[in-house]
Amino acid sequence: MAQSFAATPTQVVLCLPLLRGLTGTQVLLGHKQRGFGAGRVVAPGGKIEPGESPEQAAVRELFEETSLVAEISSLEPAARVFFRFPSRPAADMDCTVFLTSAFAGMATASEELVPAWYPVGHLPLARMWDDSAMWLGRLLVGERFDALVVLDEDNESVARFSTVDWADKKIPATTATEAGFPDIT
Repeated sequence: MAQSFAATPTQVVLCLPLLRGLTGTQVLLGHKQRGFGAGRVVAPGGKIEPGESPEQAAVRELFEETSLVAEISSLEPAARVFFRFPSRPAADMDCTVFLTSAFAGMATASEELVPAWYPVGHLPLARMWDDSAMWLGRLLVGERFDALVVLDEDNESVARFSTVDWADKKIPATTATEAGFPDIT
């Protein structure tokens, strides 16, 4: 079956605050209240606005959805995830994922998200998008990569998943192309 992808995927970001303590590391996720992914546990994030860099969008979205304040300089690029919806190409997204351990404030609920801290070893995967189990834990233990997630016709289950590791764990200047991802599903 020939796959159809959006000519210009929506550019989005995720920003994952981390708390490191004596009992281990926790990550801030949240129960999505409305919009794309409503009812699921997701990472804070959203669309990059015109004229905004991915880093600016990550800081803005984190604040809008959780009230946490992070500085751009505290963001660590951790992955780029290319979501493809062959049955609904308009939903295609190119997502840059950032981590931050330096932020201020207390996470509070917004109209968009009800935030909660989760131990990185006990993520609420049953309440998240199916693809989260394939890449989120890897990212949280230090792997850095580009990932291709091709959704099945139901737009929820994963038809294909593949990664390309970043050399030296640093974000490459160019993105991997869809043809460059080996099929490891």
